[in-house]
Amino acid sequence: MPQPVLKAPGGLLLRPWAAIDAPALYQASLDPEIQKWNKWRLDSEEEARVTISGWREAWRQEAGAHWAVIRSGDRTLVGRMALIEMRLVRGVAHVAYWTAPRSRGAGVAPTALGTLAEFALDQVGFHRLEIAHSTANQASCRVALKCGFAHEGVMRGESPYDDGWHDAHLHARVAGDR
Repeated sequence: MPQPVLKAPGGLLLRPWAAIDAPALYQASLDPEIQKWNKWRLDSEEEARVTISGWREAWRQEAGAHWAVIRSGDRTLVGRMALIEMRLVRGVAHVAYWTAPRSRGAGVAPTALGTLAEFALDQVGFHRLEIAHSTANQASCRVALKCGFAHEGVMRGESPYDDGWHDAHLHARVAGDR
């Protein structure tokens, strides 16, 4: 089935990425905060188009679901939401997200994450959604907690970043949590 568009409060839409989003994705990828907390880098708009194509293929392969978060009024890209590492047989997926620089502090991430979690848990039927983030990424921690993702512990040396290996907080929300 086609990947759905999800309507979120506050005039936000989560819609599948399209090739026309490549310039905005490339520009967002240049942001130091996005680079700091994400392991991927884009070197050009063409590479952004290839990335988007891969995200669309992940949906077709039932391996992932990636959404551009946009303001419905002017279609401006304000963030990204994704279900990655989907394990459909177990009903588990990992959530990844970021917010574009000009949209930080405006409630974009919690609004979009809440919408994505309700869709994945209540409509699709996932049992568990997980978020892992560097313990140094306090903004991501606040978003996870605000959206009902309980803090479950610390995973030591979980991910490499530009400045070395970081411990990570593990958060999860399971079906029935609010």
